[in-house]
Amino acid sequence: MNVNQQPHIATPYGQPPLQGYQVYGQPGYGGPHATPYGPYNGHNAAYQQDAPPQPPGYPPYSSFPSKTFAAGLSSDLSSSSSFGLGPGRVPPSSGTPPVSAPGYDQYPQGEVQNGPALIASQPPRPPASQAYAQVPVTLPATQPLYHQQYQAPPTSTQQVTNQMAGMQIGTAPSQAGPYAPPTSSHLPSSTAFPTPGNPSYTSQAVPPSQPPPNVGVQQGPHPPTYGGPPHVPQQPFPGSALPPVSQQSFPTAPTPSTQASLGAPPLPQPYGGGPPVSAHSQFPGSLPPHQAAVSQPSPYRSAPPPTGFTPSGGAPAPARPTPGMHGPPFPPQSVSAPPGPQPNHIGAPPMQLGVPAGPPTGPLPQQNGAFGQMRGPQPGYGAPYPGQPNFGSQPQAPAPAPPAQKRLDPNSIPSPKASEMQPVLKTRHRIDPDAIPSPIQVIEDDKASKSGEVFMTGVRGQAPPLVTTPFQVKDQGNASPHFIRCTAYNMPCTSDMAKQSQVPLAAIIKPLATLPENEGPLPIVDHGESGPIRCNRCKAYMCPYMQFIEGGRRFQCAFCSCVTEVPPHYFQHLDHTGKRVDCYERPELSLGSYEFLATVEYCKNNQLPQPPAFIFLIDVSYNAVRSGMVAVVCEELRTLLDTLPSEPGTDCPIRVGFVTYNKVLHFYNVKSSLAQPQMLVVSDVADMFVPLLDGFLVTVGESRTVINSLLQQIPEMFADTRETETVFGPVIQAGLEALKAADCAGRLFIFHSTLPIAEAPGKLKNREDKKLVGTDKEKSLFQPQVSFYGNLAKECVAQGCCVDLFLFPNQYVDVTTLGAVPCSTGGSVYKYAHFQAQTDRDRFLNDLRRDVKKQMGFDAIMRVRTSTGIRATDFFGSFYMSNTTDVELAGLDCDKTITVEFRHDDKLCEDTGALLQCAVLYTSCRGQRRLRIHNLAVNCCSQLAELYRHCETDALVNFFAKYAYRSVLSSPTKTVRDSLVNQCAQILACYRKNCASPSSAGQLILPECMKLLPVYLNCVLKSEVLQPGGDASLDDRAYLRQLVSCMDVAESHAFFYPRLLPLHKLDVEGRALPTAVRDSEERLSRDGLYLLENGLSLFLWVGVAAPPDLLRSVFDVSAFSEINPNMTSLPTLDNPFSKRLHEIIEMFREQRSRYMKLMVVKQEDRLEPLFKHFLVEDKSSNGGASYVDFLCHMHKEIRQLLS
Repeated sequence: MNVNQQPHIATPYGQPPLQGYQVYGQPGYGGPHATPYGPYNGHNAAYQQDAPPQPPGYPPYSSFPSKTFAAGLSSDLSSSSSFGLGPGRVPPSSGTPPVSAPGYDQYPQGEVQNGPALIASQPPRPPASQAYAQVPVTLPATQPLYHQQYQAPPTSTQQVTNQMAGMQIGTAPSQAGPYAPPTSSHLPSSTAFPTPGNPSYTSQAVPPSQPPPNVGVQQGPHPPTYGGPPHVPQQPFPGSALPPVSQQSFPTAPTPSTQASLGAPPLPQPYGGGPPVSAHSQFPGSLPPHQAAVSQPSPYRSAPPPTGFTPSGGAPAPARPTPGMHGPPFPPQSVSAPPGPQPNHIGAPPMQLGVPAGPPTGPLPQQNGAFGQMRGPQPGYGAPYPGQPNFGSQPQAPAPAPPAQKRLDPNSIPSPKASEMQPVLKTRHRIDPDAIPSPIQVIEDDKASKSGEVFMTGVRGQAPPLVTTPFQVKDQGNASPHFIRCTAYNMPCTSDMAKQSQVPLAAIIKPLATLPENEGPLPIVDHGESGPIRCNRCKAYMCPYMQFIEGGRRFQCAFCSCVTEVPPHYFQHLDHTGKRVDCYERPELSLGSYEFLATVEYCKNNQLPQPPAFIFLIDVSYNAVRSGMVAVVCEELRTLLDTLPSEPGTDCPIRVGFVTYNKVLHFYNVKSSLAQPQMLVVSDVADMFVPLLDGFLVTVGESRTVINSLLQQIPEMFADTRETETVFGPVIQAGLEALKAADCAGRLFIFHSTLPIAEAPGKLKNREDKKLVGTDKEKSLFQPQVSFYGNLAKECVAQGCCVDLFLFPNQYVDVTTLGAVPCSTGGSVYKYAHFQAQTDRDRFLNDLRRDVKKQMGFDAIMRVRTSTGIRATDFFGSFYMSNTTDVELAGLDCDKTITVEFRHDDKLCEDTGALLQCAVLYTSCRGQRRLRIHNLAVNCCSQLAELYRHCETDALVNFFAKYAYRSVLSSPTKTVRDSLVNQCAQILACYRKNCASPSSAGQLILPECMKLLPVYLNCVLKSEVLQPGGDASLDDRAYLRQLVSCMDVAESHAFFYPRLLPLHKLDVEGRALPTAVRDSEERLSRDGLYLLENGLSLFLWVGVAAPPDLLRSVFDVSAFSEINPNMTSLPTLDNPFSKRLHEIIEMFREQRSRYMKLMVVKQEDRLEPLFKHFLVEDKSSNGGASYVDFLCHMHKEIRQLLS
C-alpha cells in the first residue's frame, strides 16, 4: 500500500486520561455527542451527484479536507490565541530550502515567495518561545516505531495535500503551566497521584457504534467556547461528579488568547463540489500534465464526493483513540458550552500524513487542558523539571455516549437530519465554525464588559471599546475615539521591531466627527490678536503635554523638546506638582480636543474669509428628465434651502446659485428685485465664463420668491427636450469661476446622468472592457482616462471649491474619471443606478438632505505632528497634497476620515511614549477661521508581546482596505490580494515565533486582539474591488473604491462584516436588540426573519416557512407567496412588532452616513443571490473563500514562513 494514500477513515484522536484524575463530563466542551448535522460547504447549483471521485494529485488548497473537532477548553495566560490547523511540523534542519506555498490566487507551486527572506541572525528569543526538545519515548510493543525526520518542505502537490489533509485547532500554552492538580472540590481526598515513569502511549479501542468521551482536567475558571449554540448537559462519566457550570452570558474579562487545531485524516472531500476552476480561482497549484483543468474542483470548494454519495450533509463517524496524543479521545462534534469568552484551547491532535498512524518519536508539547506546554513540578509527579516530562499512564475505559446534540437550529437551511443520511455520509468531517473565532461573540463580550461605561481618555495607550459597543467618553487629555482610532496603542520602540512585526502603525482621524449629545460641542479658545500659543521650532500648538518650567515663564515642547517663552498675557504660576494653577480652567491644557479662533495671519492673502456659497448644477438632458430626477431635485430644493447649515443663534449667511446644462450651460439671475428669473445661455463651453455677477449668488431669505419661481419652471422648460449629450468638465469650471468671482469658498452640487460625450473639455469615451479584468492592464480602469480633471481638481482645491456629485446612470459613465474632482476636493460621490423616481426617491432625497445640512469646514489644511522618533509618511482619503506634510481639502465634512501611516525615524522611549497632534485649519459656515486640535499619546514598548496586546483589529482592517484599494491604481488585483495575505501571515507568524509559548507546529496561534483578523481580512479580499464577480460593473467597483477610501472604522466594519439580526427573536417589550448571528447561510432558519445592514443597503430576508402570524405582523399578509418582493418600504401596521421593526430600521439609518434602501428578499427568490453575497463567512460566487477555508490557508502561509 502506498504510504501516501491513507484509507478513507474518519477518526478523531486523543490521549487517554491520566490515572488518579477525577473525570468530569463537561457539558458542551467536546463531550461525547454526535451531531446530526453534516457539513455544509455553500450552495452549489452545479453539483453533480455522479461525479467521479477526486483523483490523487490534485493541487493543494483546491479544496480543503476538514473535520469536526471537539475541544477540551481551558484558560490560557500566555496572551495568545491559537488554532492548530494542520499536522505538527518543525523547521527542517537540513535539506533544500523551503518552497513557498502556492499564492492566494493562481500562483503555481513554488513560484511565489511569501514574505521577505528570513533574517540571517535572529535576536535571541525569550524563554517562552524556545523550541522544545524532541525526547524519545517508550512505545507499546504493538505499535511500530516511526521516526519523524526533519525533512525538506513538500515540493509536489501530492505532498502538500497529504500534509494539509489533517488539520487541528488547539490552545496556546499557558505561562501558568499545563495541568493543575485537581482541587478538593473536584477530586476525592483519597485519590492518589501515582508517580509515572517514562511516557507511555497506549491505544484504547472504542466500539465503532459510539463516539469516545472527552476527558479534560479543568484549570482555572470554566473554559470558554466559540459562539456555541445552547447546549444540553452531558451525562457525567461513571464515578465522576459534574462540577457546577456558570451560566453567565458573557465574562467580565476576555481570555488572553485563542488557539485551535484543525485536524483531519485523509477523507473523501465533503459535499459541495464546485464547477471547474476558472481564471479567477484561488489557491490552485500546478496541474499534473495528465489531468485536465476541467476536472479540477473549484478553489475553496470541496471536491465532488465519490460516486454513490448523495448531495447532503454528513454526520461525524464513530471515533477511535490513537496512541501518542495528549488527552482523551475526542468525538467528532461541534464545541458547545455555556456562553462565555472566546476559547483559548480547542483541542484536536495533529496528524502526519504519509506514514501510518502512530505515536511520534518525541513528546508533543502539552498544552493546558488537553494540549499545553511541558509541565513543571507538580504534586504527586516524580519527574523533575527541567527533565523528561511524564504525561500520564493507562487510560480509563470510555463512557457510553449520550444522545446526540443538535448543533444549530433544526430548521437551519443546509442541515439535513442524521436519520436522512446514508451511512457512508455519516463518516464525513468538517471544521466546526462554532469552534473558530466568532466576530459576534467578540462583539457581544465587549458590549457586556464595556457597554454604557464612561471611557476615560486620561490613561496613555489605553485601547477604547470596539466601534460596535455604545460608550461615553470623558476627555482627560487625549482625543476621543470618536475623533482618532489607532491600529496600535503601544508602538514599537525601534524601526527594526516594527519591520519584524509588520503591524502597520496608523491613525484613522475623523477631525469634524459629530459628538453624541451628552458629550457636547468642543470648547472654542480665543487668545485674541496674538493667536494660539505655539512652539517656536516645530509649531505644535499648546496642549496638555507641554511642560512648563522656570516657574511658568517658559514651556518645553513635548514634540521637539524646544524651550519657548510664555507670552506675558498667558503667564500663570505653577503649583507644587509643576502644573499651572489654571490648568483645568483652560481647555488647551486639560483636554485632548478643542478649537482655537484663528487670526488674520491664518487666512488666505491675510484677509478674513467670506461666508461660503452653494451652487446647484442640474443636468437637464433627455435621460435626466425622463427618469424624473429633474422634477424631484427642483421640488426638494424648494424646501431644502430653508435648512442650510448654520451655527446656533445665527442666521444662515450662505448664498446660493443655480445652473442647468446639457450640451450648453444656462445661468440664472435670481436677484430679489426681479419679478421672474432670467436665463443666460453660454454655448462656448471650450472657454467657460460666468455671464453675470450680480444676481447669480443670492441669500435665500432675500430672493425666496424668485428662487421658488425658477425651481417650478425648470422641469416645465425642459420637459420636451430631446438633447441626449452632456458636458461635465465645463460644469465644474462654471461653478469654480463663480466662486472665484465672489472671492469665497463653497460647494458645487452636481446632478449628472450620462457619460459626457459632447465636444468640450473633459470629453470622455466608453472604455468599459471586462476582458481587462484580472489582467495587468486592469489597473488602468481605475485611473482617470484624461488628465483634465486632475488639473481641474488642483484649481478647485486652491479656491476652496468642494464638489459633491450625484450620479443617475443607466449605463457606463466612468465613475473613476467623473469622481476624480470630488475625491480630490474632499467631496462625495453618490450613485443611483437606473434611477426611478417612484422607487429611489426616498434614498436620493435623504442623501441630499443630509449632504446639504451637515456641518462642513471649507478651504481646510490639515497637518499631523509627531514627537521625535516617528513621523507621518503616508495619507489615505479624499484630499489633495501639494507637499509631503499638508493635507489640503476644499471641503471637510463630519463624515470624512483621513488615515495617516507612521514610520520610525529614530528610537522611541518607553517612558515618554509617542505623541501625535492633528491640527485642522478651516473656515466655518459663518466664515470664521478656526483651528481644530486633536492630541493623542500612546505607549511605546520594547517587547513584541506588548505590541500585539494593544492592537485594534477594526482599525487594522480599515487601514488594510484603504491601502489595498489604493494599490489597485498601480498593481494588478491579484498582486494586491497576495500582498495582503502575505502581510497578515507575517504579522501572525511573528507573533507565533516571538510571543507564543512553545506548541505543536500544527497549531495556529492568534493574538487575542487579532483573533478576528483572518475573518475580516478575508472579507476585504472577497470584496468586489479586489475580486469582482461576473456581474460587477467597473463603475460599481470604482464607486466602492472611492467610498471606502474615506470611511471611518465603524462604517468599514459594517461594510466588510454586515450586521445580521434574527428579527423573529425580537422582544417587542424590551429595548434591547436580538443578538446578531454570524454572516453565514448556515445560520439562517427557514422559519425566520432576518435584517441585514452593511452601511449602504438593508435586506429583509424572509424564510419560506415563516409563521403566518409573523408575516401578518410585518407585511399584513398571511402567506409567504403573497409577499411583494418589489416593496422598498414596509407597511405601517398597528401592532407592537411592526412598530418596533420600524424603529430599528430608522435607528440603523440614522447611524450611517448614507440612507440605506430596504429590499425584501424571499427565500429562493431572484434577489437571494444578492443577499447571499453579504454572507461573508461562506464561499462567494466570485470565487472568494469561506472563513474556515481561508483560516486553513492562512495557517499554511504562516507555517511556510516559520519553516
